[in-house]
Amino acid sequence: MGSIDNHELIEKKYKKHNMMKSFSLKNSIQYVLEKQRFMCLLIGITMSIAIFSVVSMSSPILKPDFGTIDIHDTIISNSNPIPRRIAYELVDESDHVNAGGKVPLGLKGKHKRILVTGGAGFVGSHLVDRLIARGDSVIVVDNFFTGNKENLLHHYKNPRFELIRHDVVEPILYHKTNVMGTMNMLGLAKRVGARFLITSTSEVYGDPLQHPQAETYWGNVNPIGVRSCYDEGKRTAETLTMDYHRGLNIEVRIARIFNTYGPRMCIDDGRVVSNFVAQALRKEPMTVYGDGKQTRSFQYVSDLVEGLMRLMEGDHVGPFNLGNPGEFTMLELAKVVQETIDPNAKIEFRPNTEDDPHKRKPDITKAKQLLGWEPVVSLRQGLPMMVDDFRQRIFGDDKHDSSNLLTI
Repeated sequence: MGSIDNHELIEKKYKKHNMMKSFSLKNSIQYVLEKQRFMCLLIGITMSIAIFSVVSMSSPILKPDFGTIDIHDTIISNSNPIPRRIAYELVDESDHVNAGGKVPLGLKGKHKRILVTGGAGFVGSHLVDRLIARGDSVIVVDNFFTGNKENLLHHYKNPRFELIRHDVVEPILYHKTNVMGTMNMLGLAKRVGARFLITSTSEVYGDPLQHPQAETYWGNVNPIGVRSCYDEGKRTAETLTMDYHRGLNIEVRIARIFNTYGPRMCIDDGRVVSNFVAQALRKEPMTVYGDGKQTRSFQYVSDLVEGLMRLMEGDHVGPFNLGNPGEFTMLELAKVVQETIDPNAKIEFRPNTEDDPHKRKPDITKAKQLLGWEPVVSLRQGLPMMVDDFRQRIFGDDKHDSSNLLTI
């Protein structure tokens, strides 16, 4: 009886062993797929979520054409009295989250990755110089409508510099650039929690009835005049900037730029300083419109860049006038150009243009008090450096080094 029981027990173990052997990996997978489909789906979803979470935490946000963008940005938009857009996006390398659009204090000394649209232009290229010099990485976006690649040639081999051909607004129109371009950049500031600096213009004061012009003055602009597309466009840009500030809590800064001159200006841009300098160098009469008694104030480009950097990294919204309060009539300016280039240069009078402002002089009290800024380069100091640059570009005179800019 006992031997029979042992035999049956051995037989049962043998059958069990054969059954487990036949239950191969292939059969196991087939069984799970056919009988446990819900379990497979649940496992797949869990694995996908885990992988996506790891990749998202380790990857930065990507923006097309503009490189890699972190969450802390500063955006500055600037237009000049010609079809030119200069806009800057400063991207902070900090990894702190800033959902409220505030740039934390204490980040001013850190190197940034900065987007400068219009950076091949007059003011933009000088700003790029300053940013590269302090150790920031700079991406320049420009359509070269008025900008020039040669203005940035000295940065081409710098690993912290990149140049992209791109236009943010088509076609190039004053009002569309100032309004739609500003809205595009404000929208970007909202999405990434950026600080936005709009560089407006003294043209918002129109033909002023207040002299000098303080930031509290609302201006005297002809809304249907030949200059109104630019004047009203910049006034609208300021309005949009403050609307985003009040309505969406976007941190903003507003600068109003007065007449600026210096190396790298477009030679034939129609501005009075570049006109006089180019005409005198070419032995042509300097054209003065009207009686020449209308006044302007002229600041050297390095002073402007210093003011912009203090404003963009400061704590005050503005608006701030950025200009040199030294006031010159057009005839006085022509005489300074004569002294600098050619005492025998001729002056030719022509009929004045429509809506030409009679007086223009900034009150910079606010900038002195809140930014600690005021211009330090006089017209007679800055003009010779601009003349050297123009002479080299017009005549190819290598004796004059256009890269010798005044360092402050």
